[in-house]
Amino acid sequence: MNLLYANDRPGEYPASWYADTATPLPPAPALDGDIRAEVCIVGAGYTGLSAALHLARAGRNVVLIDAHRAGWGASGRNGGQVGSGQRVEAPEMEEMFGRDTARTLWQIGEDAKQLVKDLIAELAIECELAPGILYTDHKPAHTAEMRRHARHMNEQYGQPLEFLDHDALRDHLGTDAYASGVLDPTAAHLHPLNYALGLARAVRAAGVRLHENTPALAREGTTIVTRRGRIRADHVILACNGYLGDLDRGIARRVMPINNYILATEPLGEERARALIRHNHAVADAKFVVNYFRLTRDHRLLFGGGESYSYRFPDDIAAKARKPMLEIFPQLRDVKITHAWGGTLGITMNRLPYLTRPAPGVLSASGYSGHGVALATLCGALVAEAITGDSPRFETMARLAHRTFPGPSSWRTPLLAFAMSWYALRDRL
Repeated sequence: MNLLYANDRPGEYPASWYADTATPLPPAPALDGDIRAEVCIVGAGYTGLSAALHLARAGRNVVLIDAHRAGWGASGRNGGQVGSGQRVEAPEMEEMFGRDTARTLWQIGEDAKQLVKDLIAELAIECELAPGILYTDHKPAHTAEMRRHARHMNEQYGQPLEFLDHDALRDHLGTDAYASGVLDPTAAHLHPLNYALGLARAVRAAGVRLHENTPALAREGTTIVTRRGRIRADHVILACNGYLGDLDRGIARRVMPINNYILATEPLGEERARALIRHNHAVADAKFVVNYFRLTRDHRLLFGGGESYSYRFPDDIAAKARKPMLEIFPQLRDVKITHAWGGTLGITMNRLPYLTRPAPGVLSASGYSGHGVALATLCGALVAEAITGDSPRFETMARLAHRTFPGPSSWRTPLLAFAMSWYALRDRL
């Protein structure tokens, strides 16, 4: 089953709160005929949009195609969190790679966060950017470790994390579900679809030829085959993440698509909304199957939770996300759900992005493992740098070893579902 068409209508954004509140971008024409370009980019999410923008600014002739619309995939559906560093915490990276490499990878993640903020300011993108992410843990046994982590990041990385015990956390959140947390004031949250559409406007203004509703059917060297034409290029960038399909089986063995779900409540009113999240920070908890949530400008709660590993979204997405929401905020049992949607992201075995050159003239970046708002934006820029000149940061990321998911493709989904069910059980113990 092709994930591009498994759950959504061709060429239409999902019926999300983001789509309902987006600043519309006029559709770009589908490709009709054979064309030539210096660089052809497949996928108009954050990676492809950022790569296209940076290449166009470097004077390259760029074609950007998407099977649906710009920002249609994970880029327009996610929780909107612009996190610090990498998806893997710095102490864990120190154990994996040593302190020097961990510091380099952490700084690359910090560069990613800053690039998002810089692009939003430079391009005047209206996407509700707001500071602060609160990371929480539900287990009292982890409180001492949370305190040590905040101290380590302050002392060794200059990261101004604020440790919060249970009582301090209650000043931030209207729930007793969590035992401790850390506040990262340098992280941020935003409207992810409006951010993607802002990048798309900049890409078109920079002279990039954008073709929507133009799925890539095959790659023949550096030629991309579409339904109604071929794109012959000197370089190809695969920026498809969880929607790669069969375009490159080597990448597909290392980047696993999984589905995740978000709901939006009805407007709660400012007083009730602030009783849930007092200081308008985004929140992500420490469970392996992460719950994440934040408020909107019109005082709704956006809540993400629940993953699945089949191709199809569940019949009742709202129920899947509502269950963990009520475990954290039982006071919302009477609240109506106005929107619920799913999306597909790409994860790797080590939870770090997978940057690679799978063939001569071909580059790829994907597998952001839930940290993609910032990292996908930067990795698009790094892929562009690798084409236009030297990119030490691209090479650093490309040197990371990425294991393949075990077994043939038919095994991966049930094996991952079994593993994630085990971790979900462990979260509850």
